[in-house]
Amino acid sequence: MKFLPLGPTLAALMAASASAFVNHNAFAKIAAKSDTSLHISSWGVKGSPYGGKNVMENVNIEENLQGYLKQPEAVEARVNVDGAVMVSGMVKTKERTDQTIFDLLNHEDSAFEFDKIVAFVDDMKFAKKRLLSRSARYSGLLDKLDFKEATTPGALPVAADLEGVKSWVACLEAGDSIFAEIETIAGLAKGAASVENVAILVTGANELDMAASKQALEALQGDDSLAYTLVAVGTLDEKQEGSTAYRTFEFGTEEAVLPENAVFGRDESLRMVTEMLQLECGKNKALCFREVYNQNITEAKLIRGLREAGYARPQEIDHMLRDGPEKYREAVKEFREKNPDAAKGYTTDAWWEGEEFQKSVKSRIEKDERDEKVVVDARVAEVEKIAMEWAKREFYRVNMSADGTTLGEDDYIKEVWERALFEGDLKYRQTHGEATDPDGELADFQAQQERKQEIMLKRAKDDLRAELDKENLGGNVPGLDDEDKPVNPDDIKMY
Repeated sequence: MKFLPLGPTLAALMAASASAFVNHNAFAKIAAKSDTSLHISSWGVKGSPYGGKNVMENVNIEENLQGYLKQPEAVEARVNVDGAVMVSGMVKTKERTDQTIFDLLNHEDSAFEFDKIVAFVDDMKFAKKRLLSRSARYSGLLDKLDFKEATTPGALPVAADLEGVKSWVACLEAGDSIFAEIETIAGLAKGAASVENVAILVTGANELDMAASKQALEALQGDDSLAYTLVAVGTLDEKQEGSTAYRTFEFGTEEAVLPENAVFGRDESLRMVTEMLQLECGKNKALCFREVYNQNITEAKLIRGLREAGYARPQEIDHMLRDGPEKYREAVKEFREKNPDAAKGYTTDAWWEGEEFQKSVKSRIEKDERDEKVVVDARVAEVEKIAMEWAKREFYRVNMSADGTTLGEDDYIKEVWERALFEGDLKYRQTHGEATDPDGELADFQAQQERKQEIMLKRAKDDLRAELDKENLGGNVPGLDDEDKPVNPDDIKMY
């Protein structure tokens, strides 16, 4: 067995109590520091510095979940998530890059030790443009990334494509052929000598037929040499990862049939399938995930408590799959029987208040901030590079036009640099799949520039008035009308 030490990533929430979060926005606040990165080895290979468990007496675990939870500790990871992994069914649209799942499989703090990450795509040329980014280079993803192209758009890999692949992550969108696709994947994975893990993500799995779901699941079962994982979610939306609680149901059962209006976050779905692929508790599991909006439901209370206690996403998901709400309900029942008066109060032996744990929290925050700075710096550098290319093209265009320009290239670039940065940022966001409104944003930018020019002109006139008054030079000055109003200092600060 392989155990990976896990540290806290949500330190800012350590002082919050469970009762402080009572609405849907609570999960967005708790997950504010959580991105799509895996944080799975905060304490290094030696594991947690804490030994034993802290016992809290007379804590009402219904009101304070930290009295029920033990301190975050190592979770069991699979031993065979290394070698080559293939991802199919992604990088098919211009609206986003789909790099998130590749970053999750490549993250240095995960259990994954892949030396090759193969993107099985419909269009190799298009996929390379989407994935060969600056952030992929900084993270080392480019050193592992490889590409294979489908024979026809939408086709699954064939046996030859799976040669040497140890793990396969297949992303499917539910449709008329979804069950046939799952069964085909099962057959291909079982027939490939090298494949040991297959993880299937089914999105848009609303109102799936229960009997057909059960039959498709049976196709994945029965081979001891192949570990399967299946995650089914509703229609995808773009909400922030971790912003909503969730419940799980066994795929192929009546409870697991998702209603027509069920939705699930895109990044959250990728989180679930990759976590289950790396965690031992995700082996041979097929689950439907459904969002929870009622904060009084046990799953919502438990997930909120886990996050407040500093559990990282892998720890949280491991706890929910291994213990989950059933074990918590049993603990609450036992507590009520032993404490009919529900005596309240805390001991001073709270593990989450300990000096060593707080040091680990601080270290985690500092690392997250450093990582965020690298990402920000990379973005600024790429935007400036695109801006420079745009400015040079614009200089060439203007220089070749009938009107031309009297400025040299360097001076011209300085003249249009603000517009160049605007174009660079717009192009960057389009390339990386972020939401853009080119026409509307350009109109806003031009309006801001006009306003800026007006303010600068007024400021120049105010300065001239001040100089004239200082020198006692009255009279009318062309262009300096008495109707001009002094510049508002607040407007100047905007620029």
